Amino acid sequence: MDITPKAPIQTQVDTDLARRFPPRFLWGAATASYQIEGAVHEDGRGSSIWDDFSATPGKVFEGHTGEVAADHYHRVEEDTDLMVRLGLSAYRFSIAWPRIVPEGRGAINPAGLDFYDRLVDTLLEKGIQPFATLYHWDLPSPLERAGGWLNRETAYAFADYTEIVARRLGDRVASWITLNEPWCSAYLGYGIGVHAPGRTDRQGAIDAAHHLLLGHGLAVPRLRAQVPAGTPVGITLIVNPVYGADERAETARDVKLAHAFSNAWFLDPIYRGSYPEGFFEAMALNPPPIQEGDLEIISAPLDFLGVNNYSRTLIRGAQEQPLADSCQAVAPIPNACYTDMGWEIYPHGLRDLLVNVARDYPVGNIYVTENGAAFPDTWDGGETINDPRRVSYLRSYLTACAEALEQGVPLRGYFVWSLMDNFEWAEGYAKRFGIVYVDYSTQRRIIKESGYWYAELLNAFNNNNR
Repeated sequence: MDITPKAPIQTQVDTDLARRFPPRFLWGAATASYQIEGAVHEDGRGSSIWDDFSATPGKVFEGHTGEVAADHYHRVEEDTDLMVRLGLSAYRFSIAWPRIVPEGRGAINPAGLDFYDRLVDTLLEKGIQPFATLYHWDLPSPLERAGGWLNRETAYAFADYTEIVARRLGDRVASWITLNEPWCSAYLGYGIGVHAPGRTDRQGAIDAAHHLLLGHGLAVPRLRAQVPAGTPVGITLIVNPVYGADERAETARDVKLAHAFSNAWFLDPIYRGSYPEGFFEAMALNPPPIQEGDLEIISAPLDFLGVNNYSRTLIRGAQEQPLADSCQAVAPIPNACYTDMGWEIYPHGLRDLLVNVARDYPVGNIYVTENGAAFPDTWDGGETINDPRRVSYLRSYLTACAEALEQGVPLRGYFVWSLMDNFEWAEGYAKRFGIVYVDYSTQRRIIKESGYWYAELLNAFNNNNR
């Protein structure tokens, strides 16, 4: 039966593209707690670093905050009905640590657990697999006041919080992700300060990254002890493929450095039990405070890797030895097309990184846990929003996924970013990634042309595999 929502506009059904994905491929959409939930002062939720950062003048576009966001906290039924209309087989969401343990450690907030309990049950009742992310950047404020991820104790607090959540939800969540994009948490949050908590300390970024990874490693066995045997556990990393703009030796050198900074900084300790050789020297910084056994904890075996990808990096080498985080990226790239975030549209990069990561690391299964594009969508009051550039973007990146599958990559699923428009971190509400439009003044949801296209693709996939 065709349950695809009928678009008010004509969209092309990509039946040939749908046929290129294997029968058990998982199709989903992703969100994050602070970006959509709102209700930051309700039902015992504590404050997070993003509440604090957003309240600091000059940190977020026009002073926007996640106080209301997309009001998902009060609209779970409506939003899960949207997921059904779109034909999603999975939904990736994150759990707000300060909703569960408001002080970061200590007393548990039952109302917070109750909310995610209802969300998980609602998803299952509607035939949608819950993919839960335990940390998508909303660290409880009291932990940040105690040093945040610069403090080794935060890693142990994260493992305690993980066990609390898994004990309540572990019997029903299909798959677990410990951390989302620890590179962003460490470098953007502690290194250059453009994300919460807004610190500017390059050495601090190195130390925070290690403690984030330690928290991940400590959490993995705590998760496995609470969930049914065989429940997949993984981590999500932002992975940016790095290319050279020419064949010079200094460009090859800088490509290697940029890859270490963007990717291997996290991939290597997780999958090889060591940091990239020479990386900290190339950063002109000290290694993090590694204690005996840390790298064994961090490299605990995983069931899958979640990959987030939006663009690539093109490097032109410098004459002198550069710092790894200041390799000369080519910008703007000649003849390139860009999203509203200023990110180059380069779908071949997703194909290449999937092939390379599967070849170079023992990742097991892979999911694309985020991929999508911001464009300046406008609503004229009609039944949908025309966003043909997003349709083209999704088609090209899913074609890249199909090409990776055909090259033997163990890709098991794809989650579009994002289900709906939301609070886009330091950009506030100025950027729209959703396949569903949110009119923030009324909280009305309107499926975009890209949402209808995605639903038709999923329906074609399902029809092919009946």
